[in-house]
Formats: sequence, C-alpha cells, structure tokens
Amino acid sequence: MDNYSKSKLKDKKESNKGCKQSIRVNQELSEEEIKLLIKGLEDENGLVRRNHSEALAQVGTAALPMLIDALLTSKNVVQRRAAAKTLKLVGDPAALPHLIHALTNDSDSVVQFSSAGAIAIFGEAAVSHLIIVLDNPEHTEVQYGLAAWCLEFIGAKAANAIKRAAKSKNTNVKSAAISALEQHIRQSQDQEAIKLVESAINDTSENVQIEAIKLVGKLYRIESLIPNLISKLKNKNPNIRKASVLSLMQLNINEAISPLKDLLKIEQDKNVIKIIQLAIKKLTTLRIKK
Repeated sequence: MDNYSKSKLKDKKESNKGCKQSIRVNQELSEEEIKLLIKGLEDENGLVRRNHSEALAQVGTAALPMLIDALLTSKNVVQRRAAAKTLKLVGDPAALPHLIHALTNDSDSVVQFSSAGAIAIFGEAAVSHLIIVLDNPEHTEVQYGLAAWCLEFIGAKAANAIKRAAKSKNTNVKSAAISALEQHIRQSQDQEAIKLVESAINDTSENVQIEAIKLVGKLYRIESLIPNLISKLKNKNPNIRKASVLSLMQLNINEAISPLKDLLKIEQDKNVIKIIQLAIKKLTTLRIKK
C-alpha cells in the first residue's frame, strides 16, 4: 500500500493542500485499492473528490459494484453525490437501474440531480427506465421533472422510442415525450413526429396540450400547425391561451394579430392580457418593418 500511495493516490499532506495533481491509474487495481479511491469520494476537498472520481473512471467497470454500493448505501451524502457523478464518467449502462433508484429514493436533491445527469448519457437504453418513473403516480414533481429533462436531453438519439412514448395513455409520459421530440423534428422534419405533436395540441389532457403548444413555438414555422395555435386562443384554460399567445409571438405569425386583438377585448386574466399586448406590439412592429 505504501508504493501504491506514492504512485497513485498522494500522501495525506498533498490531500490537505488540495490534491491538484491528477491520480493516474496505469494498471489493474486490487479491491483494497478501489476501496481507497471510493473512500476519497467523501473528502471535503472538491479537487480531491474529482481526482478520485477520474481515477475510478479509468478503473471502469471493475469499480462499478463499489460505486453502486456507495451511491445506494453510504450515509455520507457527499460520497453519494460523488458516486452518481462518477458513474456518469464510468459510462456503464449496468448502473442504470441503480441510478434510477437513487433518483427516485434518495432524500438528497443533489443526489437526485446528479443521478439524472448520469442517466441521460445512456441514450435509448435509459428511455424505458425513465418511462417507468414518469408512469408511477407516487413520485414527486421534482422526480417527474428530472425524468422529463433526461428524455429531452436524449432527444434525437432515441427518436423511435420517444415517438412510441408520445402515444402513451399516461399524461406524464406523453407530455415529457412530446417535449422531447424538439431536437428530432428540428433535425429531420419527421412527418410522423409532427403528426404526433399536432394530435397532442388537441389532446384530452390540458398538460399535454400545453407541452405541444410550447414545442411548436420552439420550432421553425410549420404551416399545418399554425391554425391549431390560433384556434387555441379561444380555449377556456388561461394557461393554454397564454402558451398559444407566446408561441404565436415566438414564430412571428402576422395572421395572429387580428385574433389576438379580438381576444384582448374579452380576456380577463391579467397575466394573459399583458402577454397579448406584448405579442400584438411585437408582431405589428415586425409587419411595419417589412
């Protein structure tokens, strides 16, 4: 262990100084050596933790069991956070179920966020796990949000899986999947995906409608969807009207000026009124410039 410490881990004095020099792993490590690296993930010094994390990433799959154990059972929250981040660096999909467990069960929000960051790198392999999270009514809004963010991050890397999810009967799954289609539609103009968004604009779930309306506003102008946005200005839900106004403004839809003026005459929601006024001003100014 003395030789190991000299060549790979630094002595205690160096650790206290910040351990700025990286640990290099050039050979297969023993179980005890891996344990020592895992122990370093609970160090109070961030640079020390990062060096140990990078060294464990070099170790790779051999470090997986101990990293997973640290993530799920350590009483030290700093070590659990670092373990999640290290599993991202290792990049072995075998960690996925355990990262999902940490995302949905750990009491620390940073562990949850770090686990989500790790889950997202696994692309299509992570989609089915994320759908299970979104499909479970017992999870928190934060956990739903993190799972939805993961899907959006994965995006075009798992387009077919996300399109299937966009047909789900579960509104949480469907909303997240619709939002996650942005990158794929932007890159491919996939007509099947566009049809899914068009259908979602008129979904029975208001949350799904809102996600679809927001998505349309983020994309290039899709002519077939503009009439749907304008029709939503008459919706009874102020959040749907608000999302529709914002998307029409983002897309610079001149045809919306007249319907927006009509809506302004009858709108009672103060927040929606402000957004309508802003949209009319912007669209009118753009039309004058043209």
